[in-house]
Amino acid sequence: MSKRTIVVKVGSSTVTGADGRVSREFLGTLLDQIVSLREEGYLVALVSSGAIAAGLEALALMSRPKDMPTVQATAAVGQVRLIETYAELAAERGMSVGQVLFTRQDVSHRQQYLNASHTLERLLEMGVLPIVNENDTTAVDEIRFGDNDYLAALVGIMLHADAVVLLTDIEGLYDTDPRQDSAARLVEVVEELTDELLAAAGGTGSLIGSGGMATKLEAARALMDAGIPLVVCDGRRENVVVDAVAGKPVGTLFAGGKAAMKGRKLWLAYAGRAVGSIAIDAGAKEALCLRGGSLLPAGVVDVSGSFVVGDAVTLNDSEGTVVARGLAGMSAEDLRKVKGMRTSQIAGVLSHWDGTEVVHRDHLVIV
Repeated sequence: MSKRTIVVKVGSSTVTGADGRVSREFLGTLLDQIVSLREEGYLVALVSSGAIAAGLEALALMSRPKDMPTVQATAAVGQVRLIETYAELAAERGMSVGQVLFTRQDVSHRQQYLNASHTLERLLEMGVLPIVNENDTTAVDEIRFGDNDYLAALVGIMLHADAVVLLTDIEGLYDTDPRQDSAARLVEVVEELTDELLAAAGGTGSLIGSGGMATKLEAARALMDAGIPLVVCDGRRENVVVDAVAGKPVGTLFAGGKAAMKGRKLWLAYAGRAVGSIAIDAGAKEALCLRGGSLLPAGVVDVSGSFVVGDAVTLNDSEGTVVARGLAGMSAEDLRKVKGMRTSQIAGVLSHWDGTEVVHRDHLVIV
C-alpha cells in the first residue's frame, strides 16, 4: 500500500465512561479524528476493546463475571452492541466499518497470518474502516493475546504501518508508578527498552481493562523491532490521535528506527504460537546467538510439549530463559530419542532421518 497507514488502539477503560457504559460521545470524537486522518490521505485501522464492557451493560450485570463461559457469553452479546454502535456512528460520518475478530491461533500459522494481513489490506483499499478485536467468545488462555495492546502491535506489523497509537487512561509511560508516586515524571521519548523502564511498568490499570503499562511495553518491543514508532497517550485528550500522527509531543513516543527484523522473522518472533520448548546447553546457545548456527541434536538437553515438523517452538537456556524461537525440523517424539547425540549416531536410531537440523538457522530468530 502506497498510502501511509496508521493503527489506533483504544482500551476498555477509555471506551467506557465513569458509569462503566460504552461512551457514544467518546466514540464519536474518536471517529471524527479518524475522518480527519483519512481526509489527509491516511489509511486507518482501529483496534477496539470494549466488548465485555458493552455486554455487562446489555445484560445488566454489575461486575465482570468470574467464570469463563459467562465471560465469553457476555462478550458475544457485547461485541454485537459495540460494532453496531461503531457502525451507526461511522455511517453518520460517511464511513463503512468491517469487523475483524482474532485469536492468537488465527495468526499462529504463517498462511493464516498472511490471509489476515491481506483481508485487512483489502478493507483499507476499499475505503472501509477495519475494527479489530480479540475474539473473546472463543479465546481461552492458551490462545489469547492477553490484551489488545499486543494485538494492535501485530496489526501494525501486518499492515507495515507507519505508526501505532495506543489510547489509554493515563498520559503515557512514567519513570515510576504515578498512582503510587506523586513525583513520577512522564517519559516523553524512549529510544531503547531498558531494565529500568521495564521495572517501572505496573500491572493492570483498571477494573475493566485487561492490560497495563507492562503490556504496552511488550507491544513497544515488537513494534520497535519492526521499525514502527508507537505513541502511548491519554485517549481523552482533545484531538490526541491527530496530534500524535502529526508528531506533536503527546504522551510517550517509542521511536521506531531501523527494523531489526522483517517479514517472516517478525511473524515467527511475535505471532507464531509456540507449541513446545527445547532446552539447550551452553555450547548450543553460543552457536545460535554468536555464530548464527543451526540447532543440532547434540546441543539439546530436554524436550517439552508435543510438536511436529513445522511447528513453532521456543529454545531455552539452562536457566529457562527463552533465547530464540524457531520452526521445528524434527518432531518432539524423534528429538527425545536423539537429544544429546552427535550427528554420526542419529542414523542408527532414526532410520528415516535425512540430516535435517532440529531448527535450521533460516527458520530461527534470536529473541
